[in-house]
Amino acid sequence: MDFKKKITALRSYGRATPPTDISYLAEQFESDRGRIIQSAAIRRLQQKTQVFPLENNSAVRSRLTHSLEVQQTGRHIVRTIFKKLNQNPLDIGLLPFEREVETLVEMACLMHDIGNPPFGHFGEAAINHWFEKHLDKHVLFAQSSNKMLALQLKHELKNFEGNAQAFRIIFNLLRLNLTYSQAASILKYTRSGLEQRPDKSKPLSYLKKKVGFYYSEMEDIKSMSTHLEIKPGHRYPLAYLMEAADDISYCLADIEDGVEKGLLDCQQLSAHLIETFNRYAGETSTQRITKNKTFEEAVEYALGRSEKEPINKTHEFFVWLRVQLIHPLVDHAAVQFIDNIESVYEGDFNRALLEDDSIFHNVISTFKDVAIKYIFSTHEVETKELQGYQIISGLLQAFEPLLLCKTDKFQDMVWDRKRGGLLEARLYKRLANKHLKAYRVAIEPLINQPDFVLLEFYYRCRLIQDHVSGMTDQYAFEEYRNLYLA
Repeated sequence: MDFKKKITALRSYGRATPPTDISYLAEQFESDRGRIIQSAAIRRLQQKTQVFPLENNSAVRSRLTHSLEVQQTGRHIVRTIFKKLNQNPLDIGLLPFEREVETLVEMACLMHDIGNPPFGHFGEAAINHWFEKHLDKHVLFAQSSNKMLALQLKHELKNFEGNAQAFRIIFNLLRLNLTYSQAASILKYTRSGLEQRPDKSKPLSYLKKKVGFYYSEMEDIKSMSTHLEIKPGHRYPLAYLMEAADDISYCLADIEDGVEKGLLDCQQLSAHLIETFNRYAGETSTQRITKNKTFEEAVEYALGRSEKEPINKTHEFFVWLRVQLIHPLVDHAAVQFIDNIESVYEGDFNRALLEDDSIFHNVISTFKDVAIKYIFSTHEVETKELQGYQIISGLLQAFEPLLLCKTDKFQDMVWDRKRGGLLEARLYKRLANKHLKAYRVAIEPLINQPDFVLLEFYYRCRLIQDHVSGMTDQYAFEEYRNLYLA
């Protein structure tokens, strides 16, 4: 293992052979931090849903506040790893890079959701259902001379994925020109959009269970993987830490938002948590989670502290629940990272750090199960999701005339040769300029290629997906209202 090959300052465009000294690395990763924090993609997270779409209660989490919490948890995991390495040094080559690993993981955690569309995972489902329903009417897929590529591109367009969209934002929409090390830190899934999902029995099946990047970013991913010596289908090692931080943060946070919304109270939640954990853990339910408490004792202790609090009982309950449970979960993630470092370094560790047969995995499963059953499945949340689904579907339907437009007519609008049809011209002007520029940059080198009609349509579909998925919840709602209800 040689982490000097994984932690570098190389970028998509910049110095071909950047210096390798620690001070230069720190300077470049600080530059990454500035590019990420000051990006429009991060700002848009403040108006994208975590659980409750179009939420007016500012105490309930947005994607931005969730990402800030994940960032803190990621920092906690990294510091725990290096504390353990300093106490019992292992020759894994990481010790010189403590500050660099910390900032890479922090920023990966902050931007891990930048590709998510409005209304969260239901927004993803809406995009995929619409393209599944409408894409087959376009005969150019069948007419293409490259039948295999046509089938693969059509398959990919029906599988919009927020993780893959994040790389599209980084490389081709905002062109952040991050270091490859920083970009690779969010490579959660390693399957190309052109590939089919592998069977669970296959190697790397967990890493490929979702689309990780699109055809449109394939060359960027190949270049990044080559320079960081990431084998095809493998993961960048620090992505495991980003994933663990997200797993630890969101399951507790989603439940807290549900209590904040009044969907259940602390006493009800405590009973659900204990009952669900005992079902998952079975005979091991009496095992200590903390140094001196079982899971049930930790929950009851938090409940007891909240009942003594005269003003903010909910806040007190979750403070003590986090204090008792986050630390052991972080510690377990750090141990898993160190104990499996060779496989993690190679990027073929085929599971999440917290997805094992330990009691800590039972804790994560408990929170996820309770959130699904008592938060996500409530009438209020499902109603909001249905509204979001209708909004996304309606927006895609509104912009469909641009997809039905013949290639030459659409090109006339793109290159300002003609105004376009009555409806198409007005829809075209509603598209974001940065997305139109990205579309033009992508298709210009393809104009004389035999498969131009196919590839142009692929990037046109990407253009529409970029436009709709880049909206905030509120903007999507307002645009839907403008197009349908004004």
